[in-house]
Amino acid sequence: MTLETKQIQVTPINSAFETLESQSEFNWRKCWYPVCFLQDLPINRPYSFSLYDEPFVLFKNTDGEITCLTDCCPHRAARLSDGQIIDGRIECLYHGWQFGQDGQCLHIPQLATEAKIPVSACVSSFKVIERQGMIWIWAGEVETAVDELIPTVPDLDKPGCFNLDYMRDLPYDQSYFIENVIDPAHIPISHEGIFSDRTEAQPLEMEVLESSHQGIRGRYRKTKKPNQPWHLLDFVAPSLVLYRIGNGHESKFWGSALYSIPLSKNRCRVLVRNYSNFFDFKTKLMPPWVDHIMIRNKVLEGDMPIVVEQKGQIERLGKNLQELYLPLKTSDVLVVAYRKWLDKYGSSLPFYQGYSTAKNIDSSEDSQHLKPLDRFSQHTLICNSCSQAYKLTKRLQQSCVGVAIAFAAIAILTDASGIKIAAVSAAVALIILAVMAQRLKTQFEDSYSRH
Repeated sequence: MTLETKQIQVTPINSAFETLESQSEFNWRKCWYPVCFLQDLPINRPYSFSLYDEPFVLFKNTDGEITCLTDCCPHRAARLSDGQIIDGRIECLYHGWQFGQDGQCLHIPQLATEAKIPVSACVSSFKVIERQGMIWIWAGEVETAVDELIPTVPDLDKPGCFNLDYMRDLPYDQSYFIENVIDPAHIPISHEGIFSDRTEAQPLEMEVLESSHQGIRGRYRKTKKPNQPWHLLDFVAPSLVLYRIGNGHESKFWGSALYSIPLSKNRCRVLVRNYSNFFDFKTKLMPPWVDHIMIRNKVLEGDMPIVVEQKGQIERLGKNLQELYLPLKTSDVLVVAYRKWLDKYGSSLPFYQGYSTAKNIDSSEDSQHLKPLDRFSQHTLICNSCSQAYKLTKRLQQSCVGVAIAFAAIAILTDASGIKIAAVSAAVALIILAVMAQRLKTQFEDSYSRH
């Protein structure tokens, strides 16, 4: 469903944050969180996710409207997301209780026909909106939702803008992802050979232009050559890091919107949108899964083991970041500004790691069993484009092997030399195709290693 609302603008560097009079401090409940891209939301089955370890479920009613409920049946605490959608209702797999879009229980098979459904047989519902091709939920009570606070990107609505989307789950909390992507200095080293080169590593001129409960507005530029253009780099609390080139007056623009949602203490989901109005024709025609296996997976997987170990080191040492970090003014200004933002505004969060303070950051036992690199479960299974391509490739491989065996059998059984040669040739061609399909299939399963 689509609702028309006024956008909160991502403003130029000389502008102040748009501030609503009713909000003067950060409250994580009074925020919008991105759940997934619209194209990755299943049509006929529930979609589960979490926010700070709280379970939620999405599903569509008969009118195609998206509903968000707490993912817990009030009967015996089973997960509603394990159930199915029947006539626009979500049905619990355990005993068949059915719930509508407002969380009200509409059917209990174990009750007599004339019996009333208990008033307490309901689950909490949350406001959900589709905006710019993404699904958003409001974490607080429905009546407190403020549509204007959805951190949309105005450039995405401009004529000619084209975006490349990518979604992935990461095995560490949101703050480590934000610290990672708000740090442009690591790109030439960590992503060498993908879209950068270590010869580009250099001192950066970095500035924090504004900081408030709404986030941080900053900019940076390279210094190896004189008069380099500024790159705008903003953190819009709690879920967006935005890179931009172009000041709004130029005909060409490019940007990267890096959204995230804190699934739990040791997991977050990232929704990356690279957008521009000057992508070439080849890029626009390329299936999303090609971009994902060629570039996007490698970028996230290049940093992932490093960040996992970084988080583990910090928790093992038990010191705050101010004691552990040795920041440089020529690379780490925005990283430190973000961690200090958490010091100042993170008190309401269930957990956080600031620069000098922290809350509930001790590593749980579950984090020790998380697999840092797992492309299949972290991306392929939750990406519609990659999951469909993976299934098709798998079927193609199996079919080629099966038909190749049939042709080989024909070659063995026939006495006609012409048929034998044709059957052997066909079998060999199919085996080659099966090998190629297998190699492609592994691109959806095996993670990239920098070593």
